[in-house]
Amino acid sequence: MDAMNLARATFALLFTLGLIGIAAVLLRRFGPGATLRLPGTTRERRMKVIETLVLDPARRLVLVECDGESRLLMLGEGRELNPPARKPEV
Repeated sequence: MDAMNLARATFALLFTLGLIGIAAVLLRRFGPGATLRLPGTTRERRMKVIETLVLDPARRLVLVECDGESRLLMLGEGRELNPPARKPEV
């Protein structure tokens, strides 16, 4: 391999790494959620986690507020352990 091919391969590697770096900077700056950071595009969140309490390694209690209404959920093993209370139908 002569010096010209070595220089060409080195510059190609540097160019590729530079493109990857530029893409990373652009994604960090304009990536997901960038529209929420623009002025005038903020919106009110409907749901928020108020508090969590770990009961044991497999279960936890989560207090969630949605549309001004609080719900207490018991989560475990990746699923909800208690179904939400339903209002009786009349």
